Amino acid sequence: MSNQSPFGGRRAAVFPVLPKGDVLATYATYGEAQEAVDTLAKSDFPVKQVSILGNDLKTVERVTGKLTWGRVALAGAASGAWLGVFFGLLFFIFSPDGAGLPFVFAAVMIGAGFGMLFGVVSAALNRRRRDFTSTMQVIAGSYQVIVDGALVNRARNVLAGHAEAELAVPAPPHPSEPPRAEEPPAVAQPPAQ
Repeated sequence: MSNQSPFGGRRAAVFPVLPKGDVLATYATYGEAQEAVDTLAKSDFPVKQVSILGNDLKTVERVTGKLTWGRVALAGAASGAWLGVFFGLLFFIFSPDGAGLPFVFAAVMIGAGFGMLFGVVSAALNRRRRDFTSTMQVIAGSYQVIVDGALVNRARNVLAGHAEAELAVPAPPHPSEPPRAEEPPAVAQPPAQ
């Protein structure tokens, strides 16, 4: 995922290219790969030299239901109502004679009506091609964390140190386990004379 900063300024267009570097680790889920990069970032590692690469991409389309006229009309009305809210508020804010909230309500109703009309007409034109609704995702089979070759050993040490720190902290007991007897603290013996 890319999070572009709106304050980044104008930069030259970056064309998609595969990242260069060595594979630091391979993970089954994106969350695990993201967690590894977060660990590197918390360790003041130069994360600009890190990339997450998804392999074996698959497109998954999940069918969410049958496309009915009611569903089409409702979706069209909802999108049209949002457009009506936008234009109604613009007229409300910038109107010299102070158009009231009834004007905004009228804009919402007109937008919902036009949205419903356009949604039904669009569905009628595309009816035989698609009679269901769905959502689509692109999922990778595995995710590789790629690091610049000069920094890969440093990154491995950071991740290994993080794993050792997690192993050193004892896990809290499960609530269903009986309480453990506490060992008395060791008392320092005075030196023999």
